[in-house]
Amino acid sequence: MNQKIIPVIMAGGKGTRLWPLSRATTPKQFIQVVDEKTLFQETLERVADPDLYEAPVVITNQDFRFVVAEQAREVGIALSGILLEPVARNTAAAIAAAAIFLSKRFGDDAVLQLLASDHEIDAGAKYRQAIHAARETAALGKIVTFGITPSEPATGYGYIEQGIALPTGAFEVKRFVEKPQLAAAKEMLAGGGFFWNSGIFMCRVDLLISELNVYAPEVLQAAREAVERASVDLDFVRLDMTSFNASPDISIDYAVMEKTDKAAVVPSSFQWSDLGSWDAVWKLGGKDENGNVVIGHATVMNTENSLVLSRHTHLAVQGLKNVAVIAAEDAVYVGCLDDAQQVGKLVRHLASTKNTASLTETHPTTYRPWGGYTSLLQGDRFQVKRLFVLPGKKLSLQKHFHRSEHWVCVKGTAEVTIGDRLVIVRENESVYIPQSELHRLHNPGKILLEMIEVQTGSYLGEDDIVRLSDEFGREES
Repeated sequence: MNQKIIPVIMAGGKGTRLWPLSRATTPKQFIQVVDEKTLFQETLERVADPDLYEAPVVITNQDFRFVVAEQAREVGIALSGILLEPVARNTAAAIAAAAIFLSKRFGDDAVLQLLASDHEIDAGAKYRQAIHAARETAALGKIVTFGITPSEPATGYGYIEQGIALPTGAFEVKRFVEKPQLAAAKEMLAGGGFFWNSGIFMCRVDLLISELNVYAPEVLQAAREAVERASVDLDFVRLDMTSFNASPDISIDYAVMEKTDKAAVVPSSFQWSDLGSWDAVWKLGGKDENGNVVIGHATVMNTENSLVLSRHTHLAVQGLKNVAVIAAEDAVYVGCLDDAQQVGKLVRHLASTKNTASLTETHPTTYRPWGGYTSLLQGDRFQVKRLFVLPGKKLSLQKHFHRSEHWVCVKGTAEVTIGDRLVIVRENESVYIPQSELHRLHNPGKILLEMIEVQTGSYLGEDDIVRLSDEFGREES
């Protein structure tokens, strides 16, 4: 079977489990965790082989649309499409919409591979072997899942029990097991024939649609209408909100996989982690002679079996064991690695408190279709930001009623519209934007433009903006 596989990458998420690096507006797939590239970018590169894969389809929510497009551009991966979920309805609705979209674009006989965007995977020979076995098994009329060979009696994963052997090296699925207690996990490993459920699937599009029609017809109908009534916005396909919202809120596991008699599992021994907690990051990382994983700007002394990570502030950790110390630009987490699965509870507590809620929602750095900005300093009636504008991009023609702005160019060359004037601002030069004056920032060059923006005024919120012209079709920031 030489038919190319169409990757469908799920890129949603709530951004709680790897706090403080992940946030509601920047879940873990879009941040640098272990490597210099994000998990989403690593996922894109795993499906970049043109002999094996078509260009991927990404399904995400509208808040992440620009970071998806920008991170794909950074690694030079073209996309077949970006589907935008208007509301969160769990994985069944998203996957059903992707299947309908693929059937229209590639035909009913297309083979899709569904994969998460936030897993760490060694995509070497063992991975490719599993992919080829899965494709052969999908051709037999099976919905194939990848079962990871367990290395320990983990209680944070679901399990799959193998059934009858298939000629491709796969097995029929005998049953799915929810996340077990430790005793049950040990018993399953001792007995053999069980795998961790990786959440990676492969099958023909028409089979997936058929099984959805049998076991989750309301999900399929809502997804079909959402795709048929979708609108195209730049490079994005916006699923219809009313139709999509009508779908039951259910996972693909409950909706189809635990009910169908067409499920198969491919035993997979490649290195895999869902990086669902800081202890998972520690297990995956390269350790020093004392069992420490140190990433970024940090110094450790008399410390053992710990994870220390900072890409900004320099951390100094002394005399500790089995801890995670994680520094973001505006918050630091310190906790026992054994309690790393409980970070979500801490995040919910922070979110419930007015003074700390913002720490769970946004990073100081925010991405926009033209680039983005980082909030550097805030005070009474002033704010300092670093703006970065991609080559050839421009901000909207806009004005603010409550603030004025001072821009200092620190890298590149800026073309600034102020009222009816056009001003060229080079490195070490500045320009002033009076309150209520129409203005626009444009990067006409071929390198990244960086500006330091100082805002002063009575109100500095992002909603103090009136756009008169915007090439990205936005009505608000």
